[in-house]
Amino acid sequence: MKSSGIGGQAVIEGVMMKNGQEYAVAVRKPDGEIEIKKDHYEGITSKCALFRVSFIRGIFNFIESLSLGMGILNYSASFYEEEEEKALSEEEQAKQKKKEDLVMSVTMVFSLVLAVGIFMLLPTWIAGFLRGRLFPQATENYLAIAALEGGIRIAIFIAYVAGISLMKDIRRVFMYHGAEHKSINCIEHGLPLTVENVRKSSKEHKRCGTSFLLIVIVISTVVVMFVRTDTIWLRMLSRILLLPVITGLSYEFLKLAGRSDSAVVDWLSRPGLWLQGLTTREPDDDMIEVAIASVEAVFDWRGYLRENFPGTEIPAGEGYAQKPASRETEMPKSRSAQPADEEKADEQ
Repeated sequence: MKSSGIGGQAVIEGVMMKNGQEYAVAVRKPDGEIEIKKDHYEGITSKCALFRVSFIRGIFNFIESLSLGMGILNYSASFYEEEEEKALSEEEQAKQKKKEDLVMSVTMVFSLVLAVGIFMLLPTWIAGFLRGRLFPQATENYLAIAALEGGIRIAIFIAYVAGISLMKDIRRVFMYHGAEHKSINCIEHGLPLTVENVRKSSKEHKRCGTSFLLIVIVISTVVVMFVRTDTIWLRMLSRILLLPVITGLSYEFLKLAGRSDSAVVDWLSRPGLWLQGLTTREPDDDMIEVAIASVEAVFDWRGYLRENFPGTEIPAGEGYAQKPASRETEMPKSRSAQPADEEKADEQ
């Protein structure tokens, strides 16, 4: 399987696909029409060569993904707030836009702090609390304590994902997540991008952001085994200071997994694929059409198949991005000033 290089993200009633610095968001509006917005995103990695160096680029790509992802989620949600916005004057809409941008920025920072607290620091504290109580035999075994901390971290993460998957709105986002994966898998396995081919493609993908987060947890467990500290506060501080290193290593593995057919890499990627069983759902055909429209807006999948899968019979047609039921416009620059997860961790 040859990587196409495209990545994506599920949003509210839609899918974003990113190809290099170009990205497109396709959203199924309340009236059933597919709205397609395209834009160009130049993140901090494009402005500094140092930020593109292996093992350094991971943390900066992750920050870019969060920024782009939050903006796109906000954009997709706007289709379900249009009626309220129509009642406002232009000046009131501008003020509301500034408030929304501020709220989005604060939300992103708060979410990052909360994620670090719950998934990095809380397991460290719990493992320290249990040390010498439930597992007295492990009191002097630092490797055992680190493994216990890693196990607690994985359990919290899986419980969190399983919990949010029970929410109705999140289930629909997970269905679009499945449509995103299936569309990319369809292309990368040499099949023309049609609803029928996408439907029978896998909804798990090795470059998924879910896999990335699990890799971060596993690698953090391994890394902390080599950093021994005697007090709980130093251990918690070390987890924060090691985050850039852990993120960098995780990103490089995800990149390797996305372009490698090695049996070893495939075996190491399987836990992430299993976890995607919680974060992806089988989409319906309407969702698949949205994902196809997003792909076609930024990626020449026909040219990709001709180059990498010669002899493939490619059907004629304009594609969903050009159908009368869809509209394609440029992303407003006010949106791209603070654009929104795979190049994104999810399919990055």
